[in-house]
Amino acid sequence: MSDPPISGEPQVQGEDRPLTGTVALRNRDFRLFFFGKAFAAIGQHMVTVAIGYQVYDRTGDPMDLAYIGLATFAPAFGFALFTGYVSDLFDRRLVLSYCYGVMMTAAVLLFIFTVHGGADVWPAFVIMSLMGTGRAFYQPASNALVPNLVPAVEFPNAVAWNTGANKVSQMLGPALGGGLYLIGPEVVYATAAAACVVGIASTAMIRTRTHRTGKEPTTLKILLAGLSYVYHKKIIFGAITLDLFVVILGGVTALLPVFAKDILEVGPSGAGLLRSAAAFGAVLSAALLTQIAMTRGVGKILFVMVFIFGFATILFGLSQWFWLSMAAMTIIGAADMVSVYIRSTLLQIATPDDMRGRVSAVNSVFTGASNEIGEFRAGTMAALIGTIPAVLFGGIGSVIVAAVCWKLFPVLVRVERMDRNM
Repeated sequence: MSDPPISGEPQVQGEDRPLTGTVALRNRDFRLFFFGKAFAAIGQHMVTVAIGYQVYDRTGDPMDLAYIGLATFAPAFGFALFTGYVSDLFDRRLVLSYCYGVMMTAAVLLFIFTVHGGADVWPAFVIMSLMGTGRAFYQPASNALVPNLVPAVEFPNAVAWNTGANKVSQMLGPALGGGLYLIGPEVVYATAAAACVVGIASTAMIRTRTHRTGKEPTTLKILLAGLSYVYHKKIIFGAITLDLFVVILGGVTALLPVFAKDILEVGPSGAGLLRSAAAFGAVLSAALLTQIAMTRGVGKILFVMVFIFGFATILFGLSQWFWLSMAAMTIIGAADMVSVYIRSTLLQIATPDDMRGRVSAVNSVFTGASNEIGEFRAGTMAALIGTIPAVLFGGIGSVIVAAVCWKLFPVLVRVERMDRNM
């Protein structure tokens, strides 16, 4: 029996349609999605930076910061079987709006906690788990909705804008949150709630519907279908495997304070500049990706970017000069952005529309897990063998992983373009 049809599937247009620049933003629904997501994501990052400052200021216990991270990320694991299925079963536009509503509610509760709360900080952990629940459902719904909003030929350009919005929100959100925190944490939460309201309103105006016209009974097989599809679709399995191990091995963000203080001797401001350099490289790549169309050798470009990421990580670990470390971090951010863009595009193109939510959920869980495990790996190895050896191990490991995946997943290497089904 064939899969039940879903409305909103993009139609392939002529190959002479423009693929670069602002072509995706010319679609009304994608424009609404883009701005709604940007506002909501900025609000989320504002909350994340503010609650960390606030809780640590109250308790002085770094372990509380770990509890915040755990509370925020735990729902992604707890609801892993359901987040993607919900996006495949219901109208993704509405799912996304409800997610923004949950995130807005969490921001309002943090406002109340700040204004009327006592000395206890445990309510903050509970509220952040609510924020994490909204985020857990939001990620697969958001990723799965993008292909429904633009013609298939314009999808890579839409992914470039969508990924760019993620990177910009990661830059602006913490900066705005940190600046407004000087006035008061309650101001941060009120502003974040308002940003989520903009996200709700913008998303609600999207006309595209993705509601399924036929529904299968909810069974364990249906819930696990995303994991099964990822394993059997080697393009997707290869891309997720590559991402998982490279992020676990190659991440240096957690060790930037150590480099800034003890190795480069540039202090807290230098640590901020190093983090900003990676973000600058990512945004620069995102802007470039909106202006070009990759029509040849996409798989090879993906692996080349991972090799560059690994070698730049090695360069950062060996550098004793701040300017060289800044350059290495810029390259790391730029290369990572291109590889994320390619993986995200391939993930959606190689997945049927009625499976995109579940496959995106699998990808979100593995991506989130690799970030958390990667930071733990970096910190643990730095404590055991030293900071510089820990970074060099990660950089060399990333290069080795890329070489191994090149051999294990030749179908991924052979991908030529990203504007058609696979």
